[in-house]
Amino acid sequence: MKMQLNDYLKYLRQDFSASIVVFLVALPLCLGVALASGAPLFAGVIAGMLGGIVVSWCSGSQLSVSGPAAGLTVIVFNAIETLGSFKAFLLSVMFAGIFQIIFGFVRAGMIAAFFPTAVIKGMLAAIGMILIIKQTPHATGYDEGYAADESYMPDTAGSSFIEFTHSLHGISPGATLVACVALLILIFWESAFIKQFNALRMIPGPLLAVIWGVSFNAWALAAAPEWSIGVKYLVSLPELGSTSNFVNQLRLPDFSYLGNPKIYSIALTLAIIASLETLLSVEAVDKLDPHKRVSPTNRELKAQGLGNLLSGLMGGLPITAVIVRSSANINAGGQTRVSSFFHGLLLLISVLFFAHFLNMIPLACLAAILLQTGYKLAKPAMFVEFYKKGLNQFVPFAITVFAILFTDLLEGIAIGMVCGIFFVLRANFHAAITLTQHGPNYLLRLHKDVSFLNKALLRNYLGSIADDSELIVDGGKALFIDHDILETLSDFLQAAPDRNIQVELQGFALESRLLEQDTVFIPRLAVAGH
Repeated sequence: MKMQLNDYLKYLRQDFSASIVVFLVALPLCLGVALASGAPLFAGVIAGMLGGIVVSWCSGSQLSVSGPAAGLTVIVFNAIETLGSFKAFLLSVMFAGIFQIIFGFVRAGMIAAFFPTAVIKGMLAAIGMILIIKQTPHATGYDEGYAADESYMPDTAGSSFIEFTHSLHGISPGATLVACVALLILIFWESAFIKQFNALRMIPGPLLAVIWGVSFNAWALAAAPEWSIGVKYLVSLPELGSTSNFVNQLRLPDFSYLGNPKIYSIALTLAIIASLETLLSVEAVDKLDPHKRVSPTNRELKAQGLGNLLSGLMGGLPITAVIVRSSANINAGGQTRVSSFFHGLLLLISVLFFAHFLNMIPLACLAAILLQTGYKLAKPAMFVEFYKKGLNQFVPFAITVFAILFTDLLEGIAIGMVCGIFFVLRANFHAAITLTQHGPNYLLRLHKDVSFLNKALLRNYLGSIADDSELIVDGGKALFIDHDILETLSDFLQAAPDRNIQVELQGFALESRLLEQDTVFIPRLAVAGH
């Protein structure tokens, strides 16, 4: 669906409301990813701003949000250590962007079409469960940082579960109360009662949750210090205060490293991993999009490439499309790319002028927003839905969920893909060849594509045909028949007279001259090896 100016204006209110939510979610995540990557905190903010202000308009996706990704933290951390300089690493980010632009022009984005729906939905459910596991410590006031909250990296799955259980025993009353009330506000604000009042619907629920958290903590500091929330459990944003201070925070890459081959190997690694995460996220966002729009993946790679090229030039972290912020965008009612653009502007304005006020926001408020998002992504109804679809859908879905939970995003997706491919092959394996029997008469029919993977099944079928019978082999509906299948049929045809089996071929044309040791059938359609 092509968006016109009137469409953007039509959804302006919803998009601005959603942008506030995305901004509130993105701000601590940008800082946390930078912290976990061993990079300057401001590098995460730069990446978030560019993801909103630049990538949103270059991308073909209306609802995906781009910024620094937790899944790249280990790669970034190791790359900075390997190169020995953050400015040298920025050069790798630049070249990663150039590689991604090339990927877009050679149409590498087509691989997104090969991700099965069950695997993509499994990824979304796993992300939702990860959010619940990783945000619970913030909601109870147990954990002090937002590092890698969109992924298990660099944490192990085991440590995340341990932290989750420990957080239930180390509850801070103030933070827990803030999170619980914020969650109730979010749930109530989506109720039918609120939706009947247009004036109330215009106020974002997450904004009210944040106002509640800030107000409660201000009261607690003055009247009940034991219920107050400590500074380390609040948003921590660098206070710049002016445009000149902002410009001074920007870092140029060190071009003296151009001759270092490690720059390019790291850049290629970043480009491949960032592109895969982007394609997965965009595919998932398209599934969540209420308008069911399909994003052009090659254009997305070019947009991400441009974003990373600029991020490297300005001192930012690598950028990808990120599913958590995108899900929060959709959950908050975002309709077009304007919401992502506004979130980038809000990041820019906040670091310039409002850092002092934003640093009063408790992380528990933001945890409540993400807990609600996590529940919507991993709600039990989704598991029931896939169970009702049958094992060929439920098993890849469930395996993807647990593989991501116990490894990381890309490894889990790879395991889910293998499982999905297995079920596809299994279905095709049984559907490619059928054998029906009526008394001494048999019909062996080849459907669609028949490959060497079906040779064992074909041999079993042919071996089950009784002596003194008649067999019709129908290959007219086959679009492709592998040479191994033809060879197996040829061998059976030669042995059939010894068992008094009469064979009739339909949809095949015999060669005019039979080979001495091998009879080969040439079907009317394509045959491998011929």
